[in-house]
Amino acid sequence: MSLFNKGEYFPPESHLERIERYRKNKQIIKGNHDLIFNNFPDHRQQLVYIASNLPGTLAKKSADFLFGETPVFSAGKDDSSEEQKAIERLVEENDLHITNYESAYGNAYRGDSFYKIRWGQRYGGLLPESADPFRVFIEAQKAEYVIPETLSGDSSSIYAYHIARPVVIEGTGDEEWVLNVESHYPGRIEYSKYKIRPFRHSSYENAVIEWKIEDEIVSERRTVDTGVSFHLIVHVPNTSTDDSWEGIDDISENESIFAEIDNRLSKIAEILDKHSDPAMAVPHGTLGEDEKGNPIFHAGRDKIFEVMDKSELIPQYITWNGQLDAAFKELELLLDHLLIVSELPPVALGKGDSGTSGASGYAIKWRMNSLLAKINRKRQYYNKGLKHVLLVAQMLEHAKSDKKPSYKITVPKIRFKDGLPDDEMEQANIAQIRTGGKATQSQLSAIMDIHGFTEEQARIELKRIQEEEKAESFVESSVFNEDGGGE
Repeated sequence: MSLFNKGEYFPPESHLERIERYRKNKQIIKGNHDLIFNNFPDHRQQLVYIASNLPGTLAKKSADFLFGETPVFSAGKDDSSEEQKAIERLVEENDLHITNYESAYGNAYRGDSFYKIRWGQRYGGLLPESADPFRVFIEAQKAEYVIPETLSGDSSSIYAYHIARPVVIEGTGDEEWVLNVESHYPGRIEYSKYKIRPFRHSSYENAVIEWKIEDEIVSERRTVDTGVSFHLIVHVPNTSTDDSWEGIDDISENESIFAEIDNRLSKIAEILDKHSDPAMAVPHGTLGEDEKGNPIFHAGRDKIFEVMDKSELIPQYITWNGQLDAAFKELELLLDHLLIVSELPPVALGKGDSGTSGASGYAIKWRMNSLLAKINRKRQYYNKGLKHVLLVAQMLEHAKSDKKPSYKITVPKIRFKDGLPDDEMEQANIAQIRTGGKATQSQLSAIMDIHGFTEEQARIELKRIQEEEKAESFVESSVFNEDGGGE
């Protein structure tokens, strides 16, 4: 049964909550908390509101530790092999390092990321093939457009990916729309198009978020064979369970904590602002009087009050601490709880015992243990997903190229880094112990690493060092011979 039928709604009801979560969490990580969190009753909406963008920091930390350092992609063969060159070309041509980072960032707040592999031209035929040749593209697919369809009785296995993109017809405002659908199956893509009309708008965005399907434009149906026995869409979840294909994001579980942190910061600011210009109480008779003998003042305007008991009162400001100590303690507790639930140690944010003076790289890794475990969990999904992406990309290139590629299709190996800076002194000591004090790096490589030189520049520098050592050795030898001759 099709997910897109006349009279039904788009997105399908079973996907509506997921897509709405994508949109809502995106606003949260962008810091637009006032659109999402309703902390104050309506009559108090004009009060100060402070949004602390901790969700954005959590999402960025995941991406930083996953892909802040570029992983190494290997075909498992010699560096000069055609297979290795093909893998490196696919990675570089598609700026896969940047795509991976952006995917990990989005995955943290959505829970799902999708890669799309296609054969085509970058500018879709606007330039001649000589200037814009056909090749394999690996791109990030907008997650809210993807409607996966699972096998009957197995909600964790996807057999079709429907990419459904609503497009407004130019010149109609937002009244007339079409829904472009490309349905990805193993070996083929089916294209279709539907007339739709707006049904519901977002409560916090000026955008249509639900449509009603009026009819299919049958003449737009077509099927394209891909020549690849897999889908050209690859799903990478943030984390997942074994009974559903959907990923689990890092934001939703902490939504109430984010809201209360914003609320507490806003209330503290409100108290401080309110009492930065406090009212004053003065003894009776201090202010001027009108013709009837009444004191001349307006409490709300002049922020001053006369108090009847003149004998005991001295002029003083009226203040109230608003239980600020308790407010700060609650804020600290909320932050600590957020870090625990998010598996983010304070050292990763520069809080607490974050100094590295006197601490080895091994000690710092132990402090980061909870975060590294979290990143390792995410890394397993990306390791599986990226291997499949590059496998499908090779298969598509073999299927669509006019000239058969010279390399064999291989499943690549990916070596990730942990995202932490290397303690070079510690690594050198470990290498010295393991090799029995033998050299583990040539002088040429060491000069290249230390100074960032090319190999040619490093050779010139090494030659200078050797010449200086030779000259110094000659001087020392001459001095020694002179001393010996004098005895």
